[in-house]
Amino acid sequence: MRRDDRDEPFDDLFREIERMMNEMMNGADANVDFNSSGVDNGFGMDTHVDIHETDEEIRVVADLPGVEKENIELECDGKTLTISASSDHREYDERVSLPQRVNEHTASATYNNGVLEVVFDLAEQSSGISLE
Repeated sequence: MRRDDRDEPFDDLFREIERMMNEMMNGADANVDFNSSGVDNGFGMDTHVDIHETDEEIRVVADLPGVEKENIELECDGKTLTISASSDHREYDERVSLPQRVNEHTASATYNNGVLEVVFDLAEQSSGISLE
């Protein structure tokens, strides 16, 4: 029986991963200045933000790896959540547009093992104005 590429379908994938890892490790610079303009500030490849919406609330979940709880600041104007955070190596500053208007005064936030979760109640719908 002749061996061909179908016998090892993941060989190319593993070779590519190994090539990229070697390239990354061999090109690493121990004297990287994380505050230089060449480094991407803000949410990067290692950060993920999810928004979950129900009939009663909006839940924002953000990964903030390496950030201490004391270094996180949250602001909301009812339509946008601003997350500012810093670690020894990164500065995060992200504006998250919320799918609906929320009541920012009822917000609650938790941070555990690098995962930030902010929960908002939906804002009351506008009431009609009677014209006299």
